[in-house]
Amino acid sequence: MSNIIHAENLVLSYKKNEPIIQNTNLIVQNRDFIFLTGKSGSGKSTFLKSLYGELNVESGSLNVCGFDLSNTTKSKLNLLRKHTGVIFQDYKLIHEWNVEKNVMLPLMIAGYSKEVCRMQAHKLLKHVKLSHKTEKMPLELSGGEQQRVAMARALAHNPTLIIADEPTGNLDDYSSEVIWGLLKSVRQHIGSTIIVATHRIPQTLGIDYKQYFLDEGTIYEVT
Repeated sequence: MSNIIHAENLVLSYKKNEPIIQNTNLIVQNRDFIFLTGKSGSGKSTFLKSLYGELNVESGSLNVCGFDLSNTTKSKLNLLRKHTGVIFQDYKLIHEWNVEKNVMLPLMIAGYSKEVCRMQAHKLLKHVKLSHKTEKMPLELSGGEQQRVAMARALAHNPTLIIADEPTGNLDDYSSEVIWGLLKSVRQHIGSTIIVATHRIPQTLGIDYKQYFLDEGTIYEVT
């Protein structure tokens, strides 16, 4: 699969005939590292929501990981989400579950055995430097630690596509460096395609990337 995301004349809106994204064309290829920038309220989060089926396509076409999202079904979305990992700015951890079980969630949904889920969770928590926090509840962690748990959860099933919405927007410098380092490592070792909405591109990332800018509902490549 060479094109991970392919949008043509894409229109997205929350209310019919009030487009947030309009007439956008975009191709994201396998292993691309994409930064999507734009001022607050420009529609970055709206576009990301469409990529994992949280927001329906109003018109035009959108293909993600081989799935046509112009015509979505529940079964299609379930299959798509097995290929995607999503990192939210507000973490979206389950507060009633401990750290280990939060990371296990995507694998549990996919039907893996408890032993496999636990082994993968411990491996990932080691990567995010939280091996000593497996039994903690999310609200016992700092914001940076919660985001690192969310990162581990997004990576649990080795996704083809990682979608990150302001993943370091509320984090301290240390946690931000851990997140960026993990995203770099995932692309290198797993080959995931990564698209990140952010206000600020890190200056010391040290990898090739593409930047797109969202303005007045349209996405432009920055060259």
